[in-house]
Amino acid sequence: MKRFLLATAALAACVVYAESQASSQKNSTAMEFVKIAPGTFTMGCVANDSACNADEKPAHQVHITKPFEMGKYEVTQAEWKNVMGSNPSTNKADDHPVETVTKDEAHDFIAKLNAKNDGYRYRLPTEAEWEYAARAGSTGIYGGKLDDIAWHSGNSEDESHPVGKKKPNAWGLYDTEGNVREWVEDFYSANYYSNSPQDDPTGPAAGQGGRGGPGGQGPGGQRGPGPGGPRGQGGRGGRGGGPQNGQIPGPCGGPANTADTKIEDLRQEVDCLRQQVALLTQQLQNGRGGPPPNGGPGNGARGGGPGSQLGVMRGGAWDNLEPFLRLSARYNYYGPTLRFSDVGFRVVREKV
Repeated sequence: MKRFLLATAALAACVVYAESQASSQKNSTAMEFVKIAPGTFTMGCVANDSACNADEKPAHQVHITKPFEMGKYEVTQAEWKNVMGSNPSTNKADDHPVETVTKDEAHDFIAKLNAKNDGYRYRLPTEAEWEYAARAGSTGIYGGKLDDIAWHSGNSEDESHPVGKKKPNAWGLYDTEGNVREWVEDFYSANYYSNSPQDDPTGPAAGQGGRGGPGGQGPGGQRGPGPGGPRGQGGRGGRGGGPQNGQIPGPCGGPANTADTKIEDLRQEVDCLRQQVALLTQQLQNGRGGPPPNGGPGNGARGGGPGSQLGVMRGGAWDNLEPFLRLSARYNYYGPTLRFSDVGFRVVREKV
């Protein structure tokens, strides 16, 4: 009986994947989209996941009530250049995801797509839509064996990769875990899951977000789990660990715990130095070392001020340790001018 149920589940996943492949469509910019059907799923921390942060709880049921189409791939550098006429990416290659873009710049790209008036309205996915599409029916910590589906710190050789080279999920979406973290439309609130509506949640209203979680937040405002953190997110040191109250991080580096961690410790030291440079740069941009406005990283991102808004990213990236690629992992970020080479986005569209 167990074998029969497993076989039935596998067949159902194949059918969903086949249908999504058949429904993949291109727009005038040659971007491909996959139809995502409405449905219900459990959003947030998986029951057996010991690496969850508080802002991934409570797990709660969400209804996606309307169909939408989601980019089959992360937006590529070729697509960005076609629309924007430039390429901001650090690791340049046309078939790699565009990165080193702010959320505002992603909105600029989308505005130009909408200006084409091709019968669709383009936008970033909501956080709920992103997790629903990324899970594709999965109730696990990850969407599959990570080396099969994702580029991460253990297999990426410290750089991004062409989109679509790993296995897709059951919807037919590629790189939802790994390669680059992806902007979503929502603002961030650490306790939003406690009061999120069930139907089509869109995140806290403007002016209600901006509260980071325990551990502080570095220039990237990282709020991720596990033994280390990604670049631009409070350094590699677990659960944020960044500067608070406008203070510069302390000395970088330290003794390795074991011989096996020496290389990782060197990477941590480099990331710590990058973090210091990013924070100093932002402070200089905001008035010779004074705190940035609206609860930014140099102004104690744990609390934020009135009107402070933290953006949200999902999915993990090529430079992240495996725990950061968990399907429920959330990242928040403040700063209109800070860019990171592991942050990109994908686009959703709906019929007008």
